Amino acid sequence: MDDELRDRIEREAETHALVNAVKHGGDADVGAIMGPLMGANPDFREHGDQVPGVAGRVVARVNDLTVEEKRARLEELAPEELAELDAEDEGEEHPLPDLPGVEEGEEIRMRLAPNPNGPWHLGSARMPAVIGTYKDRYDGWMLCRFDDTDPETKRPDMDAYGEIIEAIEYLGFEPDEVVKASDRVDTYYDHARELIDLGGAYTCSCGGEEFSELKNAGEACPHREKGVETVREEFEAMVDGEYGSGEMVLRVRTDIEHKNPALRDWVAFRMVDTPHPREEAAQYRCWPMLDFQSGVDDHLFGITHVIRGIDLQDSAKRQAFVYDYFGWEYPEVVHWGHVQIDAYDVKMSTSRIKELVENGELEGWDDPRAPTVASLRRRGIRGEAIVDAMIELGTSTSNVDLAMSSIYAANRDLIDEETDRRFLVREGNQIPLGGSPPDEANPPLHPNHEERGVREIPAVDSVLLEPDDVPGREERIWLKGLGCFQFTRDVLQYTGEDIDVVREGEVDVVHWVPASESVPLRLRTMTGDVRGRAEPGITEYEADDVVQFERIGFARFDSVADDGEKESVAYFAHP
Repeated sequence: MDDELRDRIEREAETHALVNAVKHGGDADVGAIMGPLMGANPDFREHGDQVPGVAGRVVARVNDLTVEEKRARLEELAPEELAELDAEDEGEEHPLPDLPGVEEGEEIRMRLAPNPNGPWHLGSARMPAVIGTYKDRYDGWMLCRFDDTDPETKRPDMDAYGEIIEAIEYLGFEPDEVVKASDRVDTYYDHARELIDLGGAYTCSCGGEEFSELKNAGEACPHREKGVETVREEFEAMVDGEYGSGEMVLRVRTDIEHKNPALRDWVAFRMVDTPHPREEAAQYRCWPMLDFQSGVDDHLFGITHVIRGIDLQDSAKRQAFVYDYFGWEYPEVVHWGHVQIDAYDVKMSTSRIKELVENGELEGWDDPRAPTVASLRRRGIRGEAIVDAMIELGTSTSNVDLAMSSIYAANRDLIDEETDRRFLVREGNQIPLGGSPPDEANPPLHPNHEERGVREIPAVDSVLLEPDDVPGREERIWLKGLGCFQFTRDVLQYTGEDIDVVREGEVDVVHWVPASESVPLRLRTMTGDVRGRAEPGITEYEADDVVQFERIGFARFDSVADDGEKESVAYFAHP
């Protein structure tokens, strides 16, 4: 391949890489540009074995640019391509559709309804992301109601109440009011009594299997025709705890022949022998089912719009019977499908994560391997990035997949410009230096902001390189910030060549650290811990600071040792 052809490939690859990066708001992908690149330039095909290598180096350079720099470079090379991308963006609808049935001047009131049986897995973040965004769009009102009226099957975790509120705030939202359903049990009792007086509920002592057979056959159980006084007396006995678990329930009277058996005379209250873990609610034994409790609260708090999973369609239909008895107007409902998230080996389930934490397979809910909000927060990913990725999913009734790369791309846009660069070498190989190189390397703290200054990295007798970066015999490499070296007789000999050898594509650029003056660091990742050595300047940081380890990715410091002999710990965020 001659120089003229190589230059053409580089120019064309750069344009295609920039279009790919700007279109998707992140980094360009070599595989994604190869088809368009070869299609637009048929004469490249006879060099198909060499083009990917040339294009790969171009893509790497493009991905080192910030979002703003990519746009500026694309405008310089192909302004018509940038204009076309911007026109496509302007024509796109907002991923969240307008809420249905909104009347002019109406206050939009929505609610989050978390079950505090554990901290939030990542899928749980979709609800506050979407509802919080709608609240902001409509200048509305948002309730956080803890649905904690199941002290047995989904037993509340006492720490989860506070952890969930912290998660909501981390995502960038603040509820206008916070309530616990377990504080409102007497309110549910009052509405049950009213429903009984309206003839809308009856007590039933049928066994579960017995009632199920009758229900499926469309036949009423013998208790359905009890008088109101009897029903009232038996319900008060339930409230007083005179029945044990499974001995008596209160059912909402619906249509026993309804075409959907799930709606036939559903249970509104049942007996639970297990005391609630909250001291304020431990005296109750008669607990409302979620459909009754939630339906009553949605009305009493004036909720105008409810967003829930498509699997809960029957909840609205059940609650509609109660609303009809009371003469209430049912809120507008938006149903959506489940969200699936890639990149994790751990199932996104509160019960499964809790099990892994309890048996020690995960160190906690913020273990980097856990698909949880707490884990992403500890890794240094901003809540805003999660929200941006979640609202892009919209509110489709179909199940949707969320690629973690979309969260990473959103976070990269938020933090890239303000994040210092540093070197970290993982499991490094030590190689002596020769040939009188400079005593110190001074790479910039940030390549786009010279005003922030440079790092001071001593170039002592030997350096550490990552195993994949160790050159072959007589090969040259460029130690970033230091210069060009040739690997001769197990020594990196300084050649004194200038940066043109890199620009011409002859020499690879690698990061490094001084062997004797680097500091130990443990990088916690989704696939396990990696130990390495970092440049000495990291001791200047504090816990929660975020840096970009060049050619590795962004990471949040969890602890920073002020003694260079002690190990610092950082959590890997993403490339």
